[in-house]
Amino acid sequence: MLTRWFSDPAALAGHPVALWLAALAVGAAVCFLLMLALRLARSRLDRLAQPTGRGAAGAASRVLLRTSWVVLALASLLLAADLVGAPLPGRTGPGHLWFVLIALQLALWLDRGIEVGLTHAVAARGRAGSITATLLSFLLRALVWVIVLLAMLDNVGVNITALVASLGIGGVAVALAVQTILSDLFASISIGLDKPFEAGDFIVFGAVAGSIEHVGLKTTRIRSLGGEQIVCSNTELLKQTIQNYKRMQQRRIVFSIRVTYRTPVEQVAAIPALIRAQIEQQPDTRFDRAHLARLGESALEFEAVYYVMSADYNRYMDLQQAIYLGVMRDLQAAGIALALPESILHLARRAAREEEAAA
Repeated sequence: MLTRWFSDPAALAGHPVALWLAALAVGAAVCFLLMLALRLARSRLDRLAQPTGRGAAGAASRVLLRTSWVVLALASLLLAADLVGAPLPGRTGPGHLWFVLIALQLALWLDRGIEVGLTHAVAARGRAGSITATLLSFLLRALVWVIVLLAMLDNVGVNITALVASLGIGGVAVALAVQTILSDLFASISIGLDKPFEAGDFIVFGAVAGSIEHVGLKTTRIRSLGGEQIVCSNTELLKQTIQNYKRMQQRRIVFSIRVTYRTPVEQVAAIPALIRAQIEQQPDTRFDRAHLARLGESALEFEAVYYVMSADYNRYMDLQQAIYLGVMRDLQAAGIALALPESILHLARRAAREEEAAA
């Protein structure tokens, strides 16, 4: 009976068992050749990517590592069945199976490609990890798998129009229910992509000033100058005008000095040069200008502008203090007095006023 079943020309799916065994043997050989070619290709790409292991060759090697041996085995069996003349029954069955296998493998490669691409992007920015990259990776990979799943269902004859419509209506309902959370999530993605600030940056917005400690999916945590932690919604934070002092390359300083009107004109003319000399004596500074800017109500007002070639606030204060002290010494040595707010009252005797009135 076993011999009769083995020799039956229509024992399995309309073909003899011997033909199916031949298809299995050919399929195993094809699968082995495909896996060998895949390994050789990865080995070649790894050699091209040395010594850093990065670049397009390294990325392609890691993407190929996501090749599924199950997909290769099934594809090899389908190909072998056609080669030995034992195709699967049905007109559309093999075509659907080919589409599912190809779509599944492409989805696996795209999934790994998104992961590798975002990992390279984060590494290029000098950061070991990023919440934004993780969230973006999850969203893109989920989108890939949803599209592939819908494509496979449509290929096998499932009407996905109603399914897509129901998903759209459900998505709108969910979006309305979690509108605030979604706005914060997209704000987090915007912060991660646009990089208005990063962890460690010192920012000022509104009445808040402090260093960024962590940028999360919903909130950003800031350590203020007073030491307390401030938690701010990502959406509300992006609505503010933010001053980022960490990225300041140089600081522009404007200061003024007031001297009395009793100062001789010759000494007044020499004061801008005196201020310039004190600024240029300090390291990490670049002089811009110094002028007699205004004839004030009670003093001659000089205005000076210079640049500190550093973003360090403590460094700026040290330099400003040294300039002030140097200018004060030079003014004192020249006999020039700094002005104080004052008012001059002219008093007349009563008799003199009466004579003026009689006249």
